[in-house]
Amino acid sequence: MEWREAAIVLGFRRHGETSVIAEVMTRERGRHLGIVRGGRSRKQQPVLQPGNGVEVNWRARLDEQMGTFTVEPLAMRAARLMETAAGLNAIQAVASHLRLLPERDPHPRLYDALEAMADHLGDPLTAGELVLRFELALLEELGVGLDLTRCAATGTAKDLAYVSPKTGRAVGRGPGEPWRDKLFALPPFLLDETHRPDAGELGSAFAMTGFFLFRHVYEPRGLTAPVSRAGLLHAVERAGAEI
Repeated sequence: MEWREAAIVLGFRRHGETSVIAEVMTRERGRHLGIVRGGRSRKQQPVLQPGNGVEVNWRARLDEQMGTFTVEPLAMRAARLMETAAGLNAIQAVASHLRLLPERDPHPRLYDALEAMADHLGDPLTAGELVLRFELALLEELGVGLDLTRCAATGTAKDLAYVSPKTGRAVGRGPGEPWRDKLFALPPFLLDETHRPDAGELGSAFAMTGFFLFRHVYEPRGLTAPVSRAGLLHAVERAGAEI
């Protein structure tokens, strides 16, 4: 068995004296693991850092085996990501989110999103918005996506202002006003892609996605949110305070 594909490195762990088990995200084969012989060498270690774009060649005798990777660099962006707290925490948070998916389960939409965002995570507000939109896409891929297109009460798409924590659906300003204290605020940037969110809007949006991730994903699996997600939120808050 053998295949070759472009991939993005999510991480690696040691395996034996000189090798590592690399974890990558591919478009056609999803999140995939493979042994990299000599992966702890000075040549290979910089290539296997999270966020780098690589080409992997996977081989195994049987499809169900872990198999081995040979890895060639395509886009060496990890060093740049590690220069800022936002970049480092963002790529680690996204990698943690992708680990919620079954191994080898294709999710081309999430791969394309990661590929598009990987070079734009240095600025905290930009990184925050990109990871937030990634979380919304992840919820959809997991089958618990939010419906922010129409009011749950009236069916109209005008003047949407809230999100129901019960249904994950948008609620108009008028129908939602009596229950505003029990609803999530719907940040304007999720309705208008030309609107650049500030730190406050991002904080509200992350509180919302965090609630649904906890209720539908983390709590049922006995998990907690990744520390890197909190690190990214802290970087966003600091950026907001400096403006």
